[in-house]
Formats: sequence, C-alpha cells, structure tokens
Amino acid sequence: MLKRIEEYLTSLEVEKGYSENTRVAYKNDLRQFMEFLKTRAEPKVTSWDDVTKDHLVTYILNLKSDREYASTTVARKIAAIKSFFHFLVADGLIKDDPTATLDSPRIKKYLPRAISQQDVEKLLEAASKSDAPRALRDRAILELLYATGMRVSELVALNVGDVDLASASVRCFGKGGKERVIPVYERAVQALDEYLNKGRPQLVRDPEQKALFLNQRGMRLTRQGLWLIVKGYVKEAGIQAQVTPHTLRHSFATHMLRGGADLRNVQELLGHANIATTQVYTQVSNERLREVYDEAHPRAK
Repeated sequence: MLKRIEEYLTSLEVEKGYSENTRVAYKNDLRQFMEFLKTRAEPKVTSWDDVTKDHLVTYILNLKSDREYASTTVARKIAAIKSFFHFLVADGLIKDDPTATLDSPRIKKYLPRAISQQDVEKLLEAASKSDAPRALRDRAILELLYATGMRVSELVALNVGDVDLASASVRCFGKGGKERVIPVYERAVQALDEYLNKGRPQLVRDPEQKALFLNQRGMRLTRQGLWLIVKGYVKEAGIQAQVTPHTLRHSFATHMLRGGADLRNVQELLGHANIATTQVYTQVSNERLREVYDEAHPRAK
C-alpha cells in the first residue's frame, strides 16, 4: 500500500509540479489514513482494492470526534484521499473509486487578514534601528515581502541572481515552478542594496553560496527562521494584531487594490492561477472601508 502512495507522490511532482510542502502534507495525510485502515478498520484492510465508502466514513468520524481535527484540516485530508483514489483508478490500479460519492465537510471561509499601512510602517521602522548585518538582512526581508507580496516559500528560495537592482525587480518561482518578475519600489531596492553590500558579506561563509537571505550559520534562511524574525519585530513594534510573514502578502494585495490597482495586475503579481482567489482581497478592502466609514459616521450605524 505504501508503494502506491509513493507512486502517487511522484506523479504529483513530475506531472503536476506540486511543491515539496504540498507533497509532504499529502504524504502525511495518506500514511495516517493507511495506518488507520491497517490497525482500526473493520474489516481490516490490506490492499487499496479493499477500501469501501464505509471505511472512509468511519475514518472521517474518527478525525472529527476522536481526533477533534478542525473542519479545514478534515477537508484537506479528504481532498488528499480523493485525489489519491482518482490516481489509482486512472492508472488502472483499482477498479472502483470509493470516494466517488463522498462529500467533503463544509468549512467556514475566512477572509485573509491584512494589517493597516500604519502598522506596516511600524514594522518596517522596527527593523531600521540598527546597521548590524542581521538587521540589514531583516529590513531587506520585510521591505521585500511588503513590496512584492511574495509567498514565504518564494522569498526564502530566492538566490542572489534573482535580484536585479538596476531594473528594480526580483524574479521568483511560484507554485508549479511558474516564474514571474515583480517590480520593487525604491525603498525596498535601497534595503536590498545595503544588505547585499554590507550585510550579506558578513553572513556568508561559503563563497559558492547562492541563497539571497542567510541565517547566522551562513546557510539559506528557512521558513521557520523567517517566521521568528517577523514575530520578533512585531513584538518590538508593539503591534497588537496577529502578524505572520503571510500577513504582509495579504496586506500588499489589500493595499494595492484599495489604492486603485487593477485586479488582473494584482493577480499576476501574486501569482494566482485563478482570479477568484485574488477577488477575495476586494472583500477585505470593502470591509475595511465600511469600518472606516462607521468610525467617521457613528450615527450612520
């Protein structure tokens, strides 16, 4: 059974270009399901051919009640299982798909959270109080996140060669390896220039190292490392809102649209395959505008 999972994960990489993070999540979800089938299912399952809809329903109930997973997590696990069985049927590895009539749980959709432009400024200012190598790195990271709306995974994957200061742009590779070039505003260019000339040379240990952003060991900065950096500056800036590195992506999109940017252009900058994903940010903008109006016109409530 494990062999089929490995074959499926390979197909996600080779045929669909899924990211490593997505493949790891699918692998964990499918192995968890497999262990359930082998140890707790009745009757016991030794082959994917033996799986029935009853097995799936029992597993879902186990996730909801015994494991108490959130509906979003359950939905993701079901999506992984459905995709896996579609693969098995398409490749002729099993005859019938037990997930064909299986419904996914309804989940509440949450609007992405953006912070105000004032809070963004506080965050950027907090990273501008020192000229130490790591401070120069951190300022360049925060400026670049807000200037481009890049995903965290895209930012930590950047190499030095992906930055073009002369044209004020940066090249990144999004989901499915799709390349896009994003313009960068002047303040972010200056922060990158200072980091590349004064900060990075103090952090790098291997002259062959290509990674743009380095940790204190001279290695490529990780997603977890980036999260800790942002968390530290949020605390230092005294920002009360919950802020993660991804919050700056949400803020970039929300502020761009509020400033009058074209929806299609924002879609391209964010690297969204579907414009419906980008349209969510228009709801955030409208919601915030309503809050501002209500604050200014309390009698209108």
